[in-house]
Amino acid sequence: MAKPIEDYGFIGNMLTGALIARDGSLDWLCLPRFDSDACFAALLGGPEHGRWQIAPAGEIVRTSRRYRPGTAILETTFETAEGRATVIDFMPFTDDERYVDVVRLVRGDAGKVRMRMELIMRFGYGRLVPWVRRQGYGLSAVTGPDALQLHTPVELHGANFTTTAEFSVGAGATVPFTLAYHPSHHPARLPENADQRLEQATRLWCDWSGRCQHERQEGHPWREAVVRSLITLKALTFQPTGGIVAAPTTSLPERLGGIRNWDYRFCWIRDATLTLYALLTSGYREEAEAWRHWLLRAAAGDPKQLQIMYGLGGERRLTEFDLPWLPGYAGSSPVRVGNAAHEQRQLDVQGELMDTLYVARKFHLEPDDDAWRFQKTMLEQLARDWNKPDEGIWEIRSGKRHFTHSRMMCWAAFDRGIKAVENQGLTGPVERWRVLRDTIHADVCRHGWNPDKQAFVQYYGGNALDASLLLMAEVGFLPSEDPRFVGTVEAIERELTVDGLVLRYRPEHAPDGLPGHEGVFLACSFWLADAYIMLGRRDDAEALFERLLGLRNDLGLLAEEFDPRSGRQLGNFPQAFSHIALVNTANNLASAYGPAEQRADHRAPATVRAVGGG
Repeated sequence: MAKPIEDYGFIGNMLTGALIARDGSLDWLCLPRFDSDACFAALLGGPEHGRWQIAPAGEIVRTSRRYRPGTAILETTFETAEGRATVIDFMPFTDDERYVDVVRLVRGDAGKVRMRMELIMRFGYGRLVPWVRRQGYGLSAVTGPDALQLHTPVELHGANFTTTAEFSVGAGATVPFTLAYHPSHHPARLPENADQRLEQATRLWCDWSGRCQHERQEGHPWREAVVRSLITLKALTFQPTGGIVAAPTTSLPERLGGIRNWDYRFCWIRDATLTLYALLTSGYREEAEAWRHWLLRAAAGDPKQLQIMYGLGGERRLTEFDLPWLPGYAGSSPVRVGNAAHEQRQLDVQGELMDTLYVARKFHLEPDDDAWRFQKTMLEQLARDWNKPDEGIWEIRSGKRHFTHSRMMCWAAFDRGIKAVENQGLTGPVERWRVLRDTIHADVCRHGWNPDKQAFVQYYGGNALDASLLLMAEVGFLPSEDPRFVGTVEAIERELTVDGLVLRYRPEHAPDGLPGHEGVFLACSFWLADAYIMLGRRDDAEALFERLLGLRNDLGLLAEEFDPRSGRQLGNFPQAFSHIALVNTANNLASAYGPAEQRADHRAPATVRAVGGG
């Protein structure tokens, strides 16, 4: 049976990342990048698809684990009848993206513990068996362009395309293992001393996390959760470009046994504003600058060719295909690589991009005249496209519709263009943009409002609700006290919550082209807490926020979704969007002002607020 998703910890070095289970098995690792082929893919199959386990050879009495405070260094402690030992897992930072190492140190804490190591290397997502040779330092393995070296003083044994070792570790002793990746056509590099690398990684992580500006006093109830989420976002960053992957995994299911399995090892523009805001309000200006520069490079070009997502370096071709030899997590197939949604039209993207760059200027990030010229050209294209149907924020596969959220974000695009001229000294055809902004606002209020529901609905002419409309006040489309926003929040509470947590939408009411259902969407649940803050319902906001914190695993990590019935996390893991939302809600709760006041001078003009009634 598949291990629960929440059983995994995550380590990374801002090039790629690994998932390590509570039983000491490293079950997922793509090398040398997040979006490369996996060489350990047991997460989506079984041990035969690649894994690296280090654990006691005998019966385990108790297992506990933690991150070293302020770091992405994972410590798993095993207690046996013989004693106690800890496996310390981390990925050292590197100045050359061709060389990526995973270090695993087995430290004796008490008594003498018999340990066992099992290494099954399978390149090509669990399909390719490498050519393995013994070396004085351990072993080397090669398959086509990829090469691995295992460095360890422990005696190794090979059989049935598996490498094993048994050894003992006593109190005060440490047994090191370093798995070093390099392109097979480049020379290998001798790893540095493992203990020294551990000290260096600890220092660098602690220095970085110590800069967090969220409620700096120790003991603040949410600081630990915020810092852990920020460390996770940092580890999900692809350092060479500044892009942030949505998750390090592919095809972890939104419904166990179902087909809602997607590759999230890419960067979504949808996440841009909220990411930038989380970084800037937490004190990470350098990371925000890098993210903004990635965004501008990725989106550069003809605005008609703007995509909803890009690769780590801004790659545009993210062709989707299946891996039939992998059975999928808990039998959830197909396993997908690539994401066909990159070819969809989602008109909210222009609004997200304009909002992101407006916030960047508001926080006085380095100005860029070329960026403003690109934005004006993009708005010219949007003036022609805003009233066309699209696939919407949730990337439905059942055809284009006139989505209310997409139109709202088209409004936001022109609103931010106007504010850039009015508030930030830039130039543009502001009178024309005002007409377009007012026209779109009236269109949304006329066609997106359902008088029977007393709420805005997912798409024009429909009656299904959508959690993305919780953002209406936050982006400034309506003031928070507007009865239409209040009614929309109340309708979402009635119809889209399960055990107090929020679904994106109900597929039975809004068919999305896929069978089955999914769990509650964690980012949307944080958005409900943000809406509560803006409505003055602070007690409700805090109660929901605390509930969401309780859904994290023991290491403070969140997937994309959660199943309240089974108590299981669902979807790709760890999920950047969930952790971004956690940071922003914590900052909103800690502030004297709501998110919209901080972000976007949000209140709509009085002449617009009355359009559509209410």
